[in-house]
Amino acid sequence: MAPEQTRAQLPGEITGLSSGRTPEAAPARVMDDVDAYPWSTVSHAYGPAEDLPGLLRVLAEGEPDAAGEAVSELYGSVLHQGTVYAASAAVAPFLARVAAGGRSRADLLTLLGGMAESEDEHGVEQGTVRAAVAAQLPLMLPALSAGEPEVRRAAAWAVAHTREARAVLPSLRERWEREPEAPVRGELLGAVSRLAPAEGAALAREALAPTGAPAGQPAGAPHVLLAAVFACLDAGVPWDAAQHSALLSTLPADPLGSDSLDLDRTEPLHAVVEALLLRDTEEDRAAVAALLDTALRDGRAEVRAEALWAAEQACRLSRGTRERLLPSLLPLLSDADSARGVVSLLGGIGAAAATAVPALLALATVNADAADDGTDSTDSTDSTGEGIGGDTDLADRALGVVAVLAPEKAAPLLARDLGCRPWALGSAAGIRAPEGTRFPFDRRLLAAIRVRLTEPDLPSGEPWQLTRLLRDWGALAAPALPELCALLPRHPQAAEAIAAIHGAEAPAEPAVVDVLRAAADGGPLVVAHALYRWTGETPELLRRLDKELAGGPEAVTRAAGAAGELGAAAAPLVPALRAAVSGADAAGTTSVLDADTAIAEALWRITRDASPAVPVLDSVFARAAGRYWFRRNALRAARAAALLGPAGRPLVPRLEALLADPEQAPVAVLALIAVAEPGSLDHRALADTVLTSAEQGARAPEACDALEALGATALTPDHVRRLGALAERDLRVVRWGLEDQVVRADDALRARARAVLGALTGDLSRAVPPDGRARPRPTPAPPG
Repeated sequence: MAPEQTRAQLPGEITGLSSGRTPEAAPARVMDDVDAYPWSTVSHAYGPAEDLPGLLRVLAEGEPDAAGEAVSELYGSVLHQGTVYAASAAVAPFLARVAAGGRSRADLLTLLGGMAESEDEHGVEQGTVRAAVAAQLPLMLPALSAGEPEVRRAAAWAVAHTREARAVLPSLRERWEREPEAPVRGELLGAVSRLAPAEGAALAREALAPTGAPAGQPAGAPHVLLAAVFACLDAGVPWDAAQHSALLSTLPADPLGSDSLDLDRTEPLHAVVEALLLRDTEEDRAAVAALLDTALRDGRAEVRAEALWAAEQACRLSRGTRERLLPSLLPLLSDADSARGVVSLLGGIGAAAATAVPALLALATVNADAADDGTDSTDSTDSTGEGIGGDTDLADRALGVVAVLAPEKAAPLLARDLGCRPWALGSAAGIRAPEGTRFPFDRRLLAAIRVRLTEPDLPSGEPWQLTRLLRDWGALAAPALPELCALLPRHPQAAEAIAAIHGAEAPAEPAVVDVLRAAADGGPLVVAHALYRWTGETPELLRRLDKELAGGPEAVTRAAGAAGELGAAAAPLVPALRAAVSGADAAGTTSVLDADTAIAEALWRITRDASPAVPVLDSVFARAAGRYWFRRNALRAARAAALLGPAGRPLVPRLEALLADPEQAPVAVLALIAVAEPGSLDHRALADTVLTSAEQGARAPEACDALEALGATALTPDHVRRLGALAERDLRVVRWGLEDQVVRADDALRARARAVLGALTGDLSRAVPPDGRARPRPTPAPPG
């Protein structure tokens, strides 16, 4: 998109206003030329900026409540979720004049600072909005001496974000020397640090060790101490006892952080832990462990809560931190205020939490028994005398973690209280379990599920969870066939479990077939598929699939997948499949592209003829090309192309086009290996491409698969080193995803990377247990 407004195009009377008039004169004439500006030619988040003159008039002349609403509207339009626009640059001079005139001063200075801070500029050249704000410094700098502390604080924040160090630093230094208010001093220190990190670090050292204070004992105000800690971090100063003590002395810090102008640091302990871990040194990891250990052992519940939240982030960032923190976490399972947070954390850190299983089982059992007995919370107490008994939700969540870590130990409790364990049942059914795992068969749990299936009004979602367990057990779940058949009319998903049970010796088999036939007549696809699994008869399934192929894209995707599974037996559906292809001119939506990909794959599986599949996949690639929201569609098409093998060779240019995107490259490489002429591929270049993807956390498991497929000859010594770093480094490669799956996904990647490295280099010492756990390290003492 071409810029609609550049620096040179901004009117001179707007950008040069503040430098051409005195600060005293400008506010009085704030609205003089507002109507002269062509607001319709610039846009903000909601389109042309023709509404801005009205908002400016409310700011300059309206009642306080109306002015506050106008400020809120301006945030939504000219600083929308951190994005700035051409209208942001155009309105900056007027906002500065209104603020200089004393109206909504702190709010408008904060808005100007946020506009200057933004790196996300839409429709303008990079730096345009910041330059427009910087041009208002003659109007903004005097606010550093305003009578109201909140105005001085906002001014410090705003002027520093202009990045005009030469113009701003002298005023900040002067204000620092005479500023009496701690919140303002903290903001001034942060402003200096932002413009001159070394100077900010020097001021921070003075603030952390004021004259007369004992070594390691901070004596400053919390706002200043926090600013000093962050100034040291920003300057790369090594962590020491002074920073450790200063940060801990500010806890609980939520009341301090909640009014922070720096939105990334509203939770100081969390922010410090993240900054230290991202420095990726053993010293900083030890510092984090010491900080969190001390905070987790604090006598105040608020401090422990902050520490638990920061500990969760630490475990998501660092592979070794969880082992260091477990000795501090486990005692908190008996603490009324902390147990819930600890259970949540343990549920997200993978197999390393296995040592907590006995304590989790005790928590699940004590709380469940107290509730069953009708006792109140004083019947089970922690070390402080505050009860945690009778909390059935906490017991359920604790059992849910055990169901993932030690399912065989969770099964008896789950069977005993199945009706009041929704969280644990979800874990057993796979919602929070590692991908590819199944809850082990348990006769007591099977009996409980059979009883539960007879309940007339099961909570929403529970039938799916119960039948999912039975499906995973396959033939072992055959005794539940009567209950599943009775459930089928109300919950068709029961057909999945019935289909999975096929092959067991079940006296009721003829009755099961009768039930499936009755339900398949006009019923959903899942029932027709179950009938096919039991009888091998295709007519009903083919009729159902033919009907689904005439439906919407989601129905087509399901039907094409099922048709492909039938193989040659689905040949009668080939005309319907061909007719369901959307065509290159069809509306491009993710569901339509997925349907076309599923059709192409089905045509190949049924006919083993690539000629109808290749043009369909080519059309999907063409419509997905360069469109961010269609990246996953291109990935699915690439996986389908790989199935074609050499018959998919016409798609090589489409696959090569995906190599530039780290998110798509690993899957594209796997497809190219399957499809392209072997001699045409530069294996070493492809290895470098997929390693780069993995290092960015993009499709790292597929990157490992691609490296293995490329073979040992594709790896240079540098490639081996980089793959080794993925396996052994402390910073996690996978950092995004569902909260309780991030750590497990990274553990799985680590184990996979080690296995691939061992296979390609012949170094069997790379072998690692399936859980990918690292050796625990002791928690160090606080620095100093």
